[in-house]
Amino acid sequence: MKMKAAVVTQNSDGNVDIIEREIRPLETNEALVEVEYCGVCHTDLHVAAGDYGQKPGRVLGHEGIGIVTEVAPGVTRLKKGDRVSIAWLFKSCGACEYCNTGRETLCRTVLNAGYTADGGMATHCIVDADYAVKVPDGLDPAQASSITCAGVTTYKGIKVSGVRPGQWIAIYGAGGLGNLGVQYAKKVFGAHVIAIDINDDKLALAKEVGADFTINAAKEDVAKVIQEKVGGAHAAVVTAVSRNAFNSAVDAVRAGGRVVAIGLPPETMDLSIPRIVLDGIEVVGSLVGTRKDLEEAFQFGAEGIVVPVVQKRTLDETNAIFQEMRDGKIQGRMVIDMKASCGCGNH
Repeated sequence: MKMKAAVVTQNSDGNVDIIEREIRPLETNEALVEVEYCGVCHTDLHVAAGDYGQKPGRVLGHEGIGIVTEVAPGVTRLKKGDRVSIAWLFKSCGACEYCNTGRETLCRTVLNAGYTADGGMATHCIVDADYAVKVPDGLDPAQASSITCAGVTTYKGIKVSGVRPGQWIAIYGAGGLGNLGVQYAKKVFGAHVIAIDINDDKLALAKEVGADFTINAAKEDVAKVIQEKVGGAHAAVVTAVSRNAFNSAVDAVRAGGRVVAIGLPPETMDLSIPRIVLDGIEVVGSLVGTRKDLEEAFQFGAEGIVVPVVQKRTLDETNAIFQEMRDGKIQGRMVIDMKASCGCGNH
């Protein structure tokens, strides 16, 4: 049996090759998933460009949703017909200090979908049965794909920020992650939300989904506006892939504030040591979310509290999507519809 997949080019030039490949037999504790949708994330661009080490031939994608079509003997957690996720946390060891203390995303031998394991940007994907999280009934699978990374990442980031109901949180970047971050912060955590971006369309969308006010960082000094309007944010979550956003966030929070880093620009950020010490500022990283975080994030989606904004595309358009992402032209989340692109004639 063959599958069609988007893989990193041999010279890791930031694009993908669309190829056909044989599906290998299942091994212990594995399941075969027929992928319905896979979201496209900024991290896919980095992997395709070899920014975290070259991965030629790797199947990209860590926002996959699909239906289990086959399970290995002895698998009890999944059965044929289950709808499950293919997330960045593809598999961890399950036994180290991080796995044993609810921090499995920090496992030192973790496998990540679309990076160190073949991911969901394909018509089929083999998953570890213990790490594929079931999608609740009532959650649209295309929207679920967004929650698998963008949703759970911002949901966890806002948890890590410690923001309380009624407090102010600044969300830097109003794209695929930021848009969901605004919704989780407002509708789940009850916070007042400031959305920041350099694109007015994205800010308009952020306002639509619940931001109390928005700031265009290309036109205004964000930190100054936030300090003047609300006395500084209690927390800031940075989803933007921009060094300037990280620097601004440190200046935008009030004394005792916490900055949560989610976006992954390759540069370093500036930290004023007197500001950090004298104002008691915390800067912490938050990496995707655990299986439990994803289960919770899915549930808020199923209940209609958080609604991802998605646009469906085909697998053959992957390189075009990548270019649109580089150009900052995307609203919400681009999702590849595998049924529209497999070309097998069965659908």
